[in-house]
Amino acid sequence: MGWALSGGFEGVRVYFSPCGIGFGHVGRCHPIAEELLRRGATILFSTYREGAEYVKKVGLPLVESPSIGFSVNGMGEVDLKRTSIQTPVAIPRFLRQVNAEIENMRAFRPDIVVSDSRLSSILAARLLDVPTVLILNQFQPIIPRRRRFFNLSKIADGGVLTLIGEGWGLSDRILIPDFPPPHTISLGNLRIPRHIARLVRFIGTILPVKPSEVNGWKRVRRELGVGEDEYLLFAPISGPREERLPLIAILMRLFEEFPEKYRIVMSLGEVNGGSTPMRKGNLTIIPWIPERFDYLKACDIVVSRAGHGTIMQSISFGKPQILIPTPGHTEQYSNARRARELGVAEVIEQEELTLDVLLQTVEEILTAKTYAMNLRRLGEKGRLDGVENALREIAKLVRETFGTSPVTLRP
Repeated sequence: MGWALSGGFEGVRVYFSPCGIGFGHVGRCHPIAEELLRRGATILFSTYREGAEYVKKVGLPLVESPSIGFSVNGMGEVDLKRTSIQTPVAIPRFLRQVNAEIENMRAFRPDIVVSDSRLSSILAARLLDVPTVLILNQFQPIIPRRRRFFNLSKIADGGVLTLIGEGWGLSDRILIPDFPPPHTISLGNLRIPRHIARLVRFIGTILPVKPSEVNGWKRVRRELGVGEDEYLLFAPISGPREERLPLIAILMRLFEEFPEKYRIVMSLGEVNGGSTPMRKGNLTIIPWIPERFDYLKACDIVVSRAGHGTIMQSISFGKPQILIPTPGHTEQYSNARRARELGVAEVIEQEELTLDVLLQTVEEILTAKTYAMNLRRLGEKGRLDGVENALREIAKLVRETFGTSPVTLRP
């Protein structure tokens, strides 16, 4: 291993294996990986789909693994019927993914594996006796209790989902990038068995940059022409392409009809789409925004899907949200409901998304003082450095496993 015991992570080999569906999982591994690199570690990413696109874009070492996911219909809704039909195909694909992870780990020889919501890498690491840190915000997938899915949900809850939950317990640490209870955003998705709870640590929001370090927000408002009595809406639409496109089409049409006092900037989540802005009246469309936190700090309201990472980032930057969950995506519904309960967001169903509903919701948030109060209160209670806490847990696990510490922990 060749550790340099004088400090840093010199000589430590870290294998990152985030779920490749959308950008949320790989996006929260990215700042941890960058900080490990800065402190001397050697890293490798293994992922697929959008996750692989992202890693290529930021220029980190990557080995692509077999893809796995779920079916989505033309409205961007998770199609459980098609997904269940494809299950016999998905099982061999999952096993191929496990085998690919074993081969990749043998070639890279990691000292520790960091998985983000990916069971295949946990199984591979366990088979190779490599210590594992799991980043997770949904312990068991939830099947919607609609009548047409009732039998599927009973089967899933009775067997498959239980196995998934137990699989997470093969990890040595489970890091939840969320506020500690009772302010947890992913509370409805964390039905954690008692025998696994001892592995769990709430580490707070994983941010690549702290709000106080973001300095480009005034430039953003100036370039977008936001006047003193005007407002800026930021719509960072991310996730799998098939989930993004239906919402993008709806929002484009609605935003073009917004009153002049609003400026709107929409990110399309196209990693390889460039960053040249396209203007349609008071709507600015940008395929990919590298400096997205400048826009997040500059805006007055965030309009987005209800992904966990987007919600946590918006809260950390003190921004109220209008959340439009992906239809049929139960994790997003749970996240959105919880954010609304905490008084930091409003929720609109995609099928109910009209100009009147969206504009009225925007105006309600801007005129109410409660959102800012709740965001400030939540920010004060949940001020945890997710990146530093993740590094601390990785360092502790390395020390416990190998009997000596290659790292210097900050006090």
